Amino acid sequence: METFSKGLHSVTASFSQSVTDANGHRGDESRGTLALEAPRQFRWETSAPYQQTIVADGAKVWVYEPDLQQVSVRNQSSEEAHSPLTVLTDLSQLDRQFTPGEAGERDGLTWLRLASKAKEPEFEYAELGFDAGTLQRMRFKDQLGNTTEIRFGDWKRNPALPTSTFKFVPPKGVDVVGDVKPDAEVFPVKD
Repeated sequence: METFSKGLHSVTASFSQSVTDANGHRGDESRGTLALEAPRQFRWETSAPYQQTIVADGAKVWVYEPDLQQVSVRNQSSEEAHSPLTVLTDLSQLDRQFTPGEAGERDGLTWLRLASKAKEPEFEYAELGFDAGTLQRMRFKDQLGNTTEIRFGDWKRNPALPTSTFKFVPPKGVDVVGDVKPDAEVFPVKD
């Protein structure tokens, strides 16, 4: 983790994601791209089998679903800091937000297990699988017993990302739902 995150302030990658329910039934695989930039910006775009765009701009989180012609928006809060993806660009969050532990080696990867310190965690645990210092896979087990597995590829370290990457303007004609407060919660980046 430290090898991957050292000196990292922005990153892009491609991903494929699948969810297996508590009964062992695996859903459709989705694919897309992601972009992260310290301290609190991300863009997660699913391109197949359906389109969805999630943008966190540091103040608000926008979720756009073109098929539904709908955008939901909410204030970005400190809850986003509890995402294991956050620690990729801000390693200081690791010990602040999670209890890390080694999870051994399997599938040719070295695994790190993260348990959230949140009062009401969104997942039971998250595991990050590394190969030669590069994050290859991430697994989450949520409180309902569902397991999400994400496979990453095509990592680009510290690309110059245009500011438009983390801006979202709802397209004309879509429904916008959500109760947005005027100001987002403040989350300290450093101690």
